Amino acid sequence: MEMLTIGAFARASRLSPKALRLYDELELLRPARVDPDTGYRYYAPEQLEQARLVAWLRRLGMPLAGIREVRALEPAAAAREIRAFWARIESETAARRDLAAFLVDHLSRTAPRNPGKPGTSGNPSEDTTMLELRYSALSDTGLVRPANQDTAYAGTRVLAVADGFGSGGAPASSAAVEALKFLDSEPLPAGSVLNLLEDAVQGATQAVQEVAGPTNEIGTTLTAMVWTGSQLALVHIGDSRAYLLRDGGLFRITHDHTMVQSMLDEGRLTSEEATAHPQRALLLKALTGGGSAPDPAPDVRLHDALVGDRYLLCSDGLSAVVPEATIRDTLAAAPGPDEAAQALVRAANDSGGPDNVSCVVADLVNAEPE
Repeated sequence: MEMLTIGAFARASRLSPKALRLYDELELLRPARVDPDTGYRYYAPEQLEQARLVAWLRRLGMPLAGIREVRALEPAAAAREIRAFWARIESETAARRDLAAFLVDHLSRTAPRNPGKPGTSGNPSEDTTMLELRYSALSDTGLVRPANQDTAYAGTRVLAVADGFGSGGAPASSAAVEALKFLDSEPLPAGSVLNLLEDAVQGATQAVQEVAGPTNEIGTTLTAMVWTGSQLALVHIGDSRAYLLRDGGLFRITHDHTMVQSMLDEGRLTSEEATAHPQRALLLKALTGGGSAPDPAPDVRLHDALVGDRYLLCSDGLSAVVPEATIRDTLAAAPGPDEAAQALVRAANDSGGPDNVSCVVADLVNAEPE
């Protein structure tokens, strides 16, 4: 087979000879032959597609080790690996985007005001609307389980749902939520709320470990939000969920840490297949005891809130049996958080109530003047 010189191969692949030499040094694309006397590189025509793939993956920002793995895979498997890589990038980018938005907002709020400039005030509080949460929490055993291992809590700042599992699931979920309750009475400066929340999560992790002991068969999910007065800080691990109802639309603002969700992200399952998958409740992350426990690192980020928002935190006893369209309609129809929580628990039990079901519903409203 006729070989291509590095110059001809560069023109055919639309890569520079410098890039090809770099890919050779990085062992991403080795020449088919190197002249032993001159050191001149020659390439086979069938390497053109490999060259383009390497260049595309480099532009995506894929690490060198990842590119080597993708090149060794069959096309369908390579496509799944690229999809999974990009899903991770989007998740990381979303977290950084939220943090950047928070920093811009926080620094804008703390910037000095110019009293002489029209439309501004020397007193930041003079043009700031005070907001607060109206909330309700409800937990129910359901129609099948002998005991309730869920914990639901709502306070002036803290909203939380935890779904325990194993023989000590109830005390595990209770311990995780108890570890966050101090934030209800703590001053929460917006600039440090994420640090405070991460410290609280460490406390929750330790509390669950004390309850569970050396086994990772006992543990809990945890989905919680903390109100700063201008934003909501979210912490999430497991498959309990947080939803936002805004302008009639329902948005899920958490990502399940389950085997089935990871298979969905990678394109190995359809939504319909996921619903009936036998491992749909298998957790990849949770707060557990010792042993070879799943990665305990939760998702922690900030979420912008608007007046009129309605938030729902729930265990999978609701989300696994009640369609999201029904959840949306129920949230939209209920006049207040109490009625919404009761209606959602009733909907789960009307669907068979196979699991404990817990709901926290909170509305963001203008504070009433004292």
